[in-house]
Amino acid sequence: MDHNPHLTPWRRSQPDQAAGKGRVEQPGTTENLVWQTRTAPPTPYEDALADALVACFEDGVVDLPSLVDRLNERGVRGPDGQAWTADRFEREMARLGG
Repeated sequence: MDHNPHLTPWRRSQPDQAAGKGRVEQPGTTENLVWQTRTAPPTPYEDALADALVACFEDGVVDLPSLVDRLNERGVRGPDGQAWTADRFEREMARLGG
């Protein structure tokens, strides 16, 4: 899913001239989905992995095999300290995103 279906759609097809009118959700009236919110701050492991992923993408890495290779070259390991494989990386992304 690439969006939160519980957000209120714009009421007009044209933007309103009043700043933010019709586009700002009222706090507490919209259901937040898991992927939009976190239950806790990122762990040091999650921060390090995120930083490494950003660096890989900035280097032009665009496919999973290259990403896994680059993470391993950088010495970034999985949560258990083991090197990445494509399967392990996909499982970890599912766990972190779930």
